[in-house]
Amino acid sequence: MTTSTTGGAAGQVTVLGLGDMGSAIARTFVERGLRTTVWNRTAAKSAPLVAAGATAATTPAEAVAASPLVVVCLLDGTAVDEVLAAVGTAIAGKVLVNVTSGSPAQARANERWANERGAQYVDGKVMGDPPDVGKPHIMFPFSGSRAAYEAHEPTLRLLGGVAYYGEDAGAAAVEFMAQVAMGFEMLIGFLHTLKLVRAEGVDVAAFAERFAGSLSGYPPLLTSMAEAIKTGDYGPDLGSLNVQAALMDDLISHRESVGVEAVRMREVKTLMDHRIKAGHGEQGFSSLFELLGK
Repeated sequence: MTTSTTGGAAGQVTVLGLGDMGSAIARTFVERGLRTTVWNRTAAKSAPLVAAGATAATTPAEAVAASPLVVVCLLDGTAVDEVLAAVGTAIAGKVLVNVTSGSPAQARANERWANERGAQYVDGKVMGDPPDVGKPHIMFPFSGSRAAYEAHEPTLRLLGGVAYYGEDAGAAAVEFMAQVAMGFEMLIGFLHTLKLVRAEGVDVAAFAERFAGSLSGYPPLLTSMAEAIKTGDYGPDLGSLNVQAALMDDLISHRESVGVEAVRMREVKTLMDHRIKAGHGEQGFSSLFELLGK
């Protein structure tokens, strides 16, 4: 066990929830020398952490009473609501940091709950896997009480890379949801494309390696598209919509000719056609943003 760089109350933390991620968080605190109290609905999950030096509490309220900083890591928002109900007024005077996955609305509701009971609230999310906790490349976005975040930032930094997104408690969840959604959107498109490539008899692994090599060209495009959306000045990124729409017809017919799903391609083509019909055919792909949600 290493020695904590903080002492007294600053070196005390409670972790509620000992699933894979919660256990990794608690173990990191223990290994960094913090006096760590843990609680889990299934008490047996506390045993390995107790053996490593943690103290197990029998109830959530008892666990919260043991430390000024309380980190919650549970399955979902419903589980958080249930545990916080059991914590009750024991949270008064504490800093509650919730790293459970959830929506911005849930984060703001949790903040109201904490503030009404005399506690400060910081919402956080985990962008990485349990084995990565404590390493620099795992990311923890945080938002909520600035004073609480700054007071406990040294402790939170023990978990990995951290970033503070402001006093809106929902801001960290916005970042998390957007990052995760972007990954899923990209990867499902990638899987459909591999289906297309394999249908044409091409080695999917070789194609994936070539595509990975082309990804370095995307960051400048992404930032320029975001700037166009911010300013409303839509240049012809990727070429004009008039030209792109013709290409979309080829992409759709190619997919359908080999039995590969083309729903997303048809959606893009429909958006392009609407934008062109409205007189914006000289603009680029980023201008489709104006039609989303309508």
